[in-house]
Amino acid sequence: MQTTGNTILVTGGGSGIGRALAERFHDRGNQVIIAGRRLDVLNRVAAGRDGMATLELDVADAGSVNAAVAELGQRFPAMNVLINNAGISRPEDLTAAAWDFDLAEATIATNVTGVLRLTGALLAMLRQKSNAVVITTTSGLAYVPLASHPTYSATKAFLHSWLQSLRHQLRDTGIEILEMSPPYVQTELGGPQQLTDPYAMPLDAYADEIMTLLETGDTPDSEVLVQRVMGYRMAEREGRYAETFAQGNP
Repeated sequence: MQTTGNTILVTGGGSGIGRALAERFHDRGNQVIIAGRRLDVLNRVAAGRDGMATLELDVADAGSVNAAVAELGQRFPAMNVLINNAGISRPEDLTAAAWDFDLAEATIATNVTGVLRLTGALLAMLRQKSNAVVITTTSGLAYVPLASHPTYSATKAFLHSWLQSLRHQLRDTGIEILEMSPPYVQTELGGPQQLTDPYAMPLDAYADEIMTLLETGDTPDSEVLVQRVMGYRMAEREGRYAETFAQGNP
């Protein structure tokens, strides 16, 4: 991936990994558009950063996606990089007498349907650009699930599979398809306690390592993997799946 001279859309760009990457790309001179549901939050992030723009977008809402894509075409016709980062993660008790299916459905709507809908809507635009890239955030939990977060883990496994098919189908278009699979990182994805959890990887360290991998092209099999997630990524290949699952799900 070319890490300078791009026009980049980052969904979920108001906080966590999305914000950290948006700021690092912006520091390298890229035009960056951060998108999310809370425009006030996005505006605070973009304040003081010349060239960083905001876009109201709820990837789980088809109307919002259609409106955002139309606005992108008008305001940012040079957009050549899409970073699918918006996502939600909540624990679920599948043994409960009244399992909250609405929560599972909302997780799928954001993490899966939202990614497919937005990516599909922007492919025609990306086909016209040189150095076009789609980066999609999955998770180490795509390879070894966290049993307390069954739907979240499954959505990331779905995306891991879907991206392989997308990459194959677009192999002759010039659009690069990258998968970014974070480990447990200090963000508020799983709640405020995750932000300071000493077992989680510091956000700045994660984002810095990702940028180094992208800049050096160290993305074998089109996967952007920091060292801390490799234990999960390689667990099944190395015959450690049962052990790794047990460690993550005591």
